[in-house]
Amino acid sequence: MSGWDEGAVFYSDQAQFPRGGGESDQFKATRHSVLLKFKEFIRNYETQKNVFPYRESLLHNPKFLLVHMDHLESFDADVHSKLRSSPADYLPLFETAAAEVLANLKSKVAGETGEMEDPVTGEVQILLTSKEDSVSMRSLGAQYISKLVKISGITIAASRTKAKATYVTLLCKNCKNTKTIPCRPGLGGAVVPRSCDHVPQPGEEPCPIDPWIVVPDKSKYVDQQTLKLQENPEDVPTGELPRNILLSVDRHLVQTIVPGTRLTIMGIYSIYQAANSAAQKGAVAIRQPYIRVVGMEEANEATSRGPSAFTQEEVEEFKKFAGDPNSYKNICSKIAPSIYGHDDVKKAVACLLFGGSRKELPDGVRLRGDINVLLLGDPSTAKSQFLKFVEKTAPIAVYTSGKGSSAAGLTASVIRDGSSREFYLEGGAMVLADGGVVCIDEFDKMRSEDRVAIHEAMEQQTISIAKAGITTVLNSRTSVLAAANPPSGRYDDLKTAQDNIDLQTTILSRFDLIFIVKDVRMYSQDKLIASHIIKVHASAGAASTDTRVSKEENWLKRYIQYCRTECHPRLSESAATMLQNNYVKIRQDMRQQANESGESAAVPITVRQLEAIIRLSEALAKMRLSHVATEDHVKEAIRLFNVSTMDAARSGINQHINLTAEMANEIKQAETQIKRRMGIGSQISERRLIDDLTRMGLNESIVRRALLILHQRDEVEYKRERRVIVRKA
Repeated sequence: MSGWDEGAVFYSDQAQFPRGGGESDQFKATRHSVLLKFKEFIRNYETQKNVFPYRESLLHNPKFLLVHMDHLESFDADVHSKLRSSPADYLPLFETAAAEVLANLKSKVAGETGEMEDPVTGEVQILLTSKEDSVSMRSLGAQYISKLVKISGITIAASRTKAKATYVTLLCKNCKNTKTIPCRPGLGGAVVPRSCDHVPQPGEEPCPIDPWIVVPDKSKYVDQQTLKLQENPEDVPTGELPRNILLSVDRHLVQTIVPGTRLTIMGIYSIYQAANSAAQKGAVAIRQPYIRVVGMEEANEATSRGPSAFTQEEVEEFKKFAGDPNSYKNICSKIAPSIYGHDDVKKAVACLLFGGSRKELPDGVRLRGDINVLLLGDPSTAKSQFLKFVEKTAPIAVYTSGKGSSAAGLTASVIRDGSSREFYLEGGAMVLADGGVVCIDEFDKMRSEDRVAIHEAMEQQTISIAKAGITTVLNSRTSVLAAANPPSGRYDDLKTAQDNIDLQTTILSRFDLIFIVKDVRMYSQDKLIASHIIKVHASAGAASTDTRVSKEENWLKRYIQYCRTECHPRLSESAATMLQNNYVKIRQDMRQQANESGESAAVPITVRQLEAIIRLSEALAKMRLSHVATEDHVKEAIRLFNVSTMDAARSGINQHINLTAEMANEIKQAETQIKRRMGIGSQISERRLIDDLTRMGLNESIVRRALLILHQRDEVEYKRERRVIVRKA
């Protein structure tokens, strides 16, 4: 990542202007007057009567000073415009002014207290912030070079810290004369003179050309790091590759950012000569752009999108909406309005969008508040439509398909930089969607080893990486909405739940709600669905409808954002007791069911499912901006849990009980054939065994039931996600 100044001199002009260098008297005078203005601003700017924020801030934290551009503009518009148009010239001046004011203030304080302190000679880093809108990364062009720009994006990589020289001390090999030259800031280089200015005495040999060698120990350095900033996933036009730009940060901004952090930065759009790049070898005039950061704020936490992001009218409208007794019903009617029916799925998606409350326990353990939902079932039951709707409505969302996603693409990858040969980390989809939702379509088509990679991200909400000497943990505080088909393509009622769901229990237990979505063939239902779809298609062209729909979506997005920021509900005592009794009862029922059928449920009911109901109750309370989740919220959460996960756990069970004598006889024959086909200790793929036996004239569902009975008697066992059968006895 840092091949730009390999073999060159490392440097940066932090607190002073490059000394000397034919400056006109007029420019010196302008600089002097601007320096005085900056000092006056730091000393005298008031937010209220006798409140001097910058003076206080300097005394409190002498390392850096955060300056609001709006304050500077209201104090002196001329100085503000100078700083905006030539930040590289005037920012070092501002830093000099801050250092001088600080030294002054310290000596005054010392004088008043009677303690003599050493005068402070340290530098102060000026960081800028402003309320203006960010510029799109795609619109950054040559007209912005050397200007102050504000852009936002997501950090995808961070390099190691390097030492960057601000002044380089040179020594003449011949006459031992020393010279100090300043370095340009950011990723630029120092201009080393070709000849020594020492005048030789009579009889002395003149100094040769290029006599200088760098004395590293006598040079002055600051910390520097480079980051890669990529466009936010939601800002990338469909079909385009996301753009990224190099950032250079120094001093107190170094090592404050990890990949996956959303940032809004102010910086100077600059250029550097790319080293080691083959394409640039002969092209002297071509330079690579980068941004030298002079101000940075994180946009990950709720605080940065705080109340100021919402107008007073919006807040009043949201509170009025939340106070309406039908607010839950109204929200659900706004979820995917183009999809007919599926009311409970819509309610679950609403809960996923609002989310529960994230908690941090005294011992540092974090409990997730995000809700994960799995939609499993027949094709053409609008599963992908739900995913697309959530991608558009969630404040932060990433959409991906299981077949086209690898473990590294979903979590994080370690990449080697071409020029510097240094390894660095790049975050995947679950890191980019931190604080939002990841929609994974075709979840069943993912390779099982890739699916295992997201276990940690779904429960602990972190991604741990230990590759190529990089050991780190990234945040992935995301909800997962996944859609999958059963292995045979359609949901088969003759098969057991295990055969239909066909996902490992380890991943199933991480989903709070699992919906089995069936394509029910009913005349009345088909008629209603057909008329709804025709209506949707017929009205799709009307411009007014499009505007209304996008307005509704936008309003819902804002409302979700407001609720997530402002409301963090907790369970009331009575609701907690009710939930406890219900959970115990659910576990009891599942145990009884397992005893009757002789097999465990396809979907395990564990403590995770209890936490799921708690999260659902909190999400239902959050929709109404209530800070307490009541018994009513818990009742609705348990109802949702029963119609989804519990139904999935019960489905397909007890199907081999109450068999007719004829079927029992067929199953016996199938058992005999299976044992004949497989010797003890041998293994075979389930698909191949079923194909062989169906060729012999046996019914597939009879063979599957026979296998199930053998499995319960512990005569065969399943391996590799139920794909391979091993005969034990």
